[in-house]
Amino acid sequence: MNKLLSALIILVISSISSLAYAGDDGKIKLNGKKDNGYVEVKDCFEKVNRGIFSFNQALDKVIFKPLAKGYRVFPQPIRSGTSNALSNLGNVVTIPNNVLQGQFKDAGLNSARFVINSTLGIAGIFDVASYYGLKKRDKEDYGQTLGVWGAGPGCYFVLPVLGPTTVRDSIGSMVNIIGGDAWYNVTVVNETQYFSEADYYASRLLSGVDFRAKNLESFDSLENSSVDLYASVRSLYLQDRYRKIRNIDKTTDTLSDDDWEELDTQ
Repeated sequence: MNKLLSALIILVISSISSLAYAGDDGKIKLNGKKDNGYVEVKDCFEKVNRGIFSFNQALDKVIFKPLAKGYRVFPQPIRSGTSNALSNLGNVVTIPNNVLQGQFKDAGLNSARFVINSTLGIAGIFDVASYYGLKKRDKEDYGQTLGVWGAGPGCYFVLPVLGPTTVRDSIGSMVNIIGGDAWYNVTVVNETQYFSEADYYASRLLSGVDFRAKNLESFDSLENSSVDLYASVRSLYLQDRYRKIRNIDKTTDTLSDDDWEELDTQ
C-alpha cells in the first residue's frame, strides 16, 4: 500500500501543472480531439498507461475475475446483504462531500439512512431506510467535490491494480488518507478494540469484487466488442466521472448503477 501511495504521489506531483479548470461549453476533448468526455483531458502518459492497463488486465483474469465468479456462487440474499452493507459504509465519505458540495438535503437523508441502516438494518445488511421512504442517494467523493468546485481533471493515468484515475480524482483519494474517510480513521489510523486495519482493507477488496461480479457480462461484452479496449475503458471512466460531478441521472453504458469505484484508498 505504501509503495502504491508513493507512486501515486509522484504521478500527482509530475502532473500537477496540467491541472486545469473545466469550461462550461459542454464539449468533450481528449488530447485535443472530440471524444466521449466533457472537458479537456490529456492522456499524458499513454504509453506507460497502456502497459499498466495490460498488467491490470492480466491480473484481473488471474485474480479478480475468478474471485467475482466465485462470489456469484453465493445466494442472492447474501450478495445483496453484502452490497447493502458496503453501500451503507460508503456514506461515511458521501455525507461530508454532500455538505462540501452544498447538498444539505442529501446530507441529511444520507445521515438518516446511515443511522437507521447501521442499527435497525444490522450494520447495513438490510436497507431498512428505504422501507421508511428514505431512498438511496448517489455516492459522492472528494474527487467529485473538487470537480464541483471547478477543478479540472488534469492528466488521465492508470495505476497498477487501482485502475483508471485522473490527477483530480487521485488528489481526492488522498484526502481520505489525510482524514476524510471515517472508516479509514477508525480502522487504520486509530487502534480500537472493535476494528482492525485488516477490516478496512478487507472491505475495500470485497467492494471491488462485488463491483466486478455485478459487471461480469458487461465487461466481457466491452472486451469482445472494443477495437481498442484501453481507449474504451478510458472513455467510459471519463464519461462516468463527468456525469457524477454534474449529477446527470444517466448510467454509463456497460456499467451497473454502482459506478467506477476504484480499488483505492477511499
